[in-house]
Amino acid sequence: MTARTFISPPQASANILDSIGNTPLVQLRKLVPPGSACVVLKLEGANPTGNMKDRMAKAAIEAAARDGRLQPGGTVVEYTGGSTGASLAFVCAAKGYRCKIVTSDAFSAEKTRTCRAFGAEVTLIPSDGGKITEALIRKMMDAARRISQEPNHWWFDQLNNADAACGYYPMGEEIWQQSGGRVDAFVQSVGSAHSLNCRKRSTRSQSQPSCRCKRTVRIRRAVRPAEGLA
Repeated sequence: MTARTFISPPQASANILDSIGNTPLVQLRKLVPPGSACVVLKLEGANPTGNMKDRMAKAAIEAAARDGRLQPGGTVVEYTGGSTGASLAFVCAAKGYRCKIVTSDAFSAEKTRTCRAFGAEVTLIPSDGGKITEALIRKMMDAARRISQEPNHWWFDQLNNADAACGYYPMGEEIWQQSGGRVDAFVQSVGSAHSLNCRKRSTRSQSQPSCRCKRTVRIRRAVRPAEGLA
């Protein structure tokens, strides 16, 4: 039997990572009262894992690979409450890296299952009755630091990773382009505020005097209840 060669359709992407970003901008029509401002939503759930953190995972892993911190076949290590872990595990699976996630039973079991489904090795740090405490987070950090010292391991360290932060810049540019530069205010719920800070810089950079469309963009944030570390 002769093997058949599969030819990808012209519009099909050859790489699942190409589906990260460029998410839709959708106008709210029924929830906004008549005569109010035009309110639109950036649907980050359209990213492969359903989370904006796919953006930073891809950006930081690619940056670490470019400068040699992450070697071919290497292992990515991170402590997380789940969302970042799922995104890292997904990107690692697509790029051929191993992934080790440190988390706790204090966080969502579904997120832990998602990490494992993408092939990550998960280390669970026991909590004090499901409570998210400073002591728990420090134990998770210590475990990730210890694991990252193994040969050919690289610690993602999201809160101190400038490359991870840069992964969010394109979102601000997307919003500006998709709205035709008609942005007067930006609202986001945040956890660590990593994504908000970068999107704020990106969006505001579009409204500087060097741009043809000069607008002052107001930034508003709503702090997410601490299910904890993302």
